[in-house]
Amino acid sequence: MGVSASGKSTVGALLAERLGVPFLEGDDLHPAANRAKMASGHPLDDTDRRPWLAALTEWIEAAASNGGGVASCSALKRAYRDQFRSTGADVWFLHLALDRAVAAERIAHRKGHFMPPELLDSQFETLEPLRADEPGATVDASGSTTEVVEAALRALQRLTR
Repeated sequence: MGVSASGKSTVGALLAERLGVPFLEGDDLHPAANRAKMASGHPLDDTDRRPWLAALTEWIEAAASNGGGVASCSALKRAYRDQFRSTGADVWFLHLALDRAVAAERIAHRKGHFMPPELLDSQFETLEPLRADEPGATVDASGSTTEVVEAALRALQRLTR
């Protein structure tokens, strides 16, 4: 979880590979209307997100019954994360924390993504960091991909001990 350009897709895919579980790029579940809205510079509201959250929740339920998985998604609000946990699956969140300046620099250099730089502020305004009662960890995402993946694996190991 995290704001745009925090490395969710890259880190998520590498974690799934290391853990030997399926990976889902959560953005792939956005309806075309959501992608078009974001691409035009308009943030999604909770009504827009409803079908996306339902599809993610379904995927989490299926993955849990088949040995687990890793999904990348923003999960910016506690309510969204609560919906995922309501499945009864053993959901664990990895918050890839990034300051706005680094996120803006990363967004400025990526090509072919539907999320425009203009929406970054809305993501930071919406972000509700993990709370102490939520299962998961927060990792500094400003380092190299290798550093972030290793930090995530260490956090996961602490959880499973």
